[in-house]
Amino acid sequence: MGRKTTVSLIKCDVGSLAGHHVVPKPILNIAEKRMEKAKKKGLINSFYVFNVGDDIELLMVHDKGELNEEIHRLAWETFQEAANKAKKLKLYGAGQDLLKDAFTGTVSGLGPGVAEMEIEERESEPIIILAADKAATGVFNLPLFKMFADPMNTAGLVIDPAMIGGFKFEVTDIAENKKIVLKCPEEMYELVALIGEVKRYVISRIWRAEDNLICASTSITSLTHIAGRYVGKDDPVAIIRAQHGLPAVGEILTPFMHSYLAAGWMRGSHWGPVMPVSLRDAKCTIFDGPPRIVALGLQIADGKISGDEENKPLIADLFDDPAFELARRECLEYTVMLRRMGEFEPARLSSEHMEYTAIAQIIGKFKDRFTLKSEK
Repeated sequence: MGRKTTVSLIKCDVGSLAGHHVVPKPILNIAEKRMEKAKKKGLINSFYVFNVGDDIELLMVHDKGELNEEIHRLAWETFQEAANKAKKLKLYGAGQDLLKDAFTGTVSGLGPGVAEMEIEERESEPIIILAADKAATGVFNLPLFKMFADPMNTAGLVIDPAMIGGFKFEVTDIAENKKIVLKCPEEMYELVALIGEVKRYVISRIWRAEDNLICASTSITSLTHIAGRYVGKDDPVAIIRAQHGLPAVGEILTPFMHSYLAAGWMRGSHWGPVMPVSLRDAKCTIFDGPPRIVALGLQIADGKISGDEENKPLIADLFDDPAFELARRECLEYTVMLRRMGEFEPARLSSEHMEYTAIAQIIGKFKDRFTLKSEK
């Protein structure tokens, strides 16, 4: 039996420079120091701190298991300290995602997004990290479906004996806090029927069907459902295992060869084209976007992120590649087209998904002025 290792990816918007643009260095430094201190104490084995747009991302590898109170408290207190610094610097949206005042054992339901996965280490353990900014929770539905259910994307579903049995998808209904597990290929059409409604049904976990090997985990935090009003984008994260009877790294990346539309973007109220970018370009500009996604590759070895001679984590910035230029060009073309439409659907989300915005207030204001239309 292999070693049990937990990968935790927890993100939070605690404040950013020049609007919703980017996390400045002083805020990232706080997270780095907190993580380094936790590593020296033995709470975590290794870590990597990065940002996507205005979100701090804490990648922690440890042996405490999922939903561990110590690990989640570490993240919560890191975000609290970072938010306090952001307030002193008068950064925009300081403490935006910290929706509750008190820690309750985990960060779930408090605002930050979390994806976790406890794995039994294989002989080689490649991991892909996905993190998005200016996007709603369902942004990974389409690529995850392609990775684990579409043989036109993932050749292993046809030619790898370890994958022919298919995969099981846990889908969470974030509106009613319910979940269901569907198996592909047998229930593929039913799966698409659900996850095609990306604002409500979200792929939260994936297992290999033949042995229940955990393959993927995503964050499913919905800030509007927690706060009862619009307070920010969900900006989800995901952890995906690769190779050895799972989709190859190249198959995991192929869905991002083209741009596609995701809910979120400006004020969380618009459809926006996804742009796969390097960490260097993980900052938002046009209409507070376009929505950005980064992909990081790493190896887990003996409970840690594989490191160099100085024990610094080896991280591959997978979208830092001209192979994704087509998707980036498509994204810009879609951006121009959608912004020409202004506040007309389908550029803007439909009214049922804007109940926490001023649209609901406007409808309420004129409610009594609407009259039945005469048939004449």
